[in-house]
Amino acid sequence: MEALQVKRVRLLASLTLMAGVGLILALPFALRAGAEFFLPVTAALVVAIALVPMLEWFERRGVPAKLASLLCVLVFLATAVFAMAAIVIPAIDWVALIPQRIDRVTHTLAPLIDLYSNLEKFIDKTAARISLEASQARTVRVETPNSLLGIITASAPHAAIQLFFALLVVYFFLAGWTGMRKRTIVSRGSFEGALTTARVIQQTVDATSTYIGTITVINVCLGGLTAAILWALGMDSPVMWGGIVAVLNYIPYLGPIVAAVLLALGGLMTFADPWAAMLPPLIFISLHLMEANAITPLIVGHRLTINPLLILVSLSFWAWVWGTTGALLAVPLLIIFKTIFAAAGTPDIAGFLFEDGTLTHVGEEEEKEA
Repeated sequence: MEALQVKRVRLLASLTLMAGVGLILALPFALRAGAEFFLPVTAALVVAIALVPMLEWFERRGVPAKLASLLCVLVFLATAVFAMAAIVIPAIDWVALIPQRIDRVTHTLAPLIDLYSNLEKFIDKTAARISLEASQARTVRVETPNSLLGIITASAPHAAIQLFFALLVVYFFLAGWTGMRKRTIVSRGSFEGALTTARVIQQTVDATSTYIGTITVINVCLGGLTAAILWALGMDSPVMWGGIVAVLNYIPYLGPIVAAVLLALGGLMTFADPWAAMLPPLIFISLHLMEANAITPLIVGHRLTINPLLILVSLSFWAWVWGTTGALLAVPLLIIFKTIFAAAGTPDIAGFLFEDGTLTHVGEEEEKEA
């Protein structure tokens, strides 16, 4: 009779496992289809978790929770608006200048192309194609800013609604954070469960806020140093380029590559000498290599070290689901999930189904102590 009961339990567990696998397989498509809802909510939760230390700093100084939450939202909003204004407004002017600067780009690239004398046919086809694109660009030069303005005008209301919704989520999350954390811990049925819950919450907040805060400081310093060097070189809109470098550096691996390509394009549009045009991307690549291999590991340390393969998988997954914004959220989401599983333990489903196992096992810290 007992053996029959065990088989029944394992059968139910197997069915539950299959249903869970089906939900996991369907989840990415649901997230992608419902991006208008899930994307702002997820981004707002990540931002809110990163702002928790600031909220607690205000509360420790006697600021009421609602006012402290409002201050955190205003600080984040002011920072985001400043960053967007420093990047987007000059970028619109650069896009409008592309049709006018094509001739300069082709003239700058001519000495480099001449190095490959055995590819004359390819050069002729490329030159003809570029000249055709340049003539077409001149005919629509007046309409380009209008069409870009039309795109921005059409998408502005939708983006404003999503931004307002995300800010509301951030505010109410922060306003109810202290009470929600207390209720979650107190509602546990045992002291061990309450302790585990408190540890999971604290470690998730610490890891996420530490990573985002540290990487933000590093990226701002990298962008500022890049902007200062570009200003010394005489490149137009150095603050914009510094902002682009800082934002793209949040995306591991792919972000710096895109930043280097954009800097090369900007250098070709600014400088007549090809070697001078290659200075901006080469300088940024040098700074990025020092930052990625020396500064960031030294500051972040081994506490937040993540397997590069996991970063690539997370990056490709969230970029596929939510595009560029998903790529920006990939590493913070990976840190949140990794911290939760490491602190709370992960299900031992295989051991429960096929051996004498249990449904859960302890986290990494308890295993190390054992």
